[in-house]
Amino acid sequence: MKRSKEESYETISKLKEVARKHFTEHGYSNTVLDEIVKEASLTRGAVYHHFGSKKGLFLAVLESIQREVAKKVESEAAQSEDLWDQLIFGCRAFVTAAVEEKNKRIMLIDGPAVLGWETWRSMDEKGSMLLLHEQLQLMQKKGYFESLSIDALTHILSGALNESALWIAQTPNIKESVEETLKVLSLLLDRFKS
Repeated sequence: MKRSKEESYETISKLKEVARKHFTEHGYSNTVLDEIVKEASLTRGAVYHHFGSKKGLFLAVLESIQREVAKKVESEAAQSEDLWDQLIFGCRAFVTAAVEEKNKRIMLIDGPAVLGWETWRSMDEKGSMLLLHEQLQLMQKKGYFESLSIDALTHILSGALNESALWIAQTPNIKESVEETLKVLSLLLDRFKS
């Protein structure tokens, strides 16, 4: 039984790894399932058994990416004890991770298109948006944003970060665009400082 679980885990991991590469390079619509299973030295049956479909495999890959981004956000935010710095560091980490070559097409472009806006939005709410909401709540308890609705602020900031990531991903100088975005974000947030 233990060996079977290990083999299943290895199969799932291999399929997600190879699929991520294909979805990144070719996009969802141009990715061919037969090419994924061939490169992974597996069968289509393995995909259907573990993921149900190409779309199910894509969903699993996107979930993995969102977990990676969330870990990066938490890790970067933890670099400071200051709540304000944590917020800025977390925002920077999100935008930077979202526009990485290995993430941007799956996370920002194909994710909403393939899964539909509602599913993609729900996934975002359980990932990055949840972390943002928790940080803002903590900050409010410590005296920041006292007169603001944290729910509204979370949605506004999340929307701004997602839209910024989409814009940055299409600019020729990503590093410069990230810095410009964070400068504007910092100025906006400073206006809300209580």
